[in-house]
Amino acid sequence: MQELKSTQDKEAVLNPKLLSKFVIKLLKQDISKRYKETREITGEDWEFCEAIDWHPVDELPMKEEYEKELKERQKGPHSEMTIKELDKLMKIK
Repeated sequence: MQELKSTQDKEAVLNPKLLSKFVIKLLKQDISKRYKETREITGEDWEFCEAIDWHPVDELPMKEEYEKELKERQKGPHSEMTIKELDKLMKIK
C-alpha cells in the first residue's frame, strides 16, 4: 500500500494513476469470475469492458478444438507464405 501514497507537504496523498490501475484490475477479476460462472455480462460490465477494450474471454485459455482447427488451416491454402509467393500473388514481380 505504500506505493499508493506519495508525500506532499507532510500529507499522504493517494496516487490516482496507480489507484486506477488497481481498481481496473479488481473490476476485471470480478467480471472474469462472474463470467466464468454464468457466461453472461451485465450491461454495466459491458460498458466497462468496451471502455477499456477488454473482454473476459481474453483471459480464458484457447479451446483445444479451435487450436487444432487453426493448425489444420495453416497446413492448407492459408499456410505461411514466402516473400516471392506474396509478390507473385500481388503481381508485383
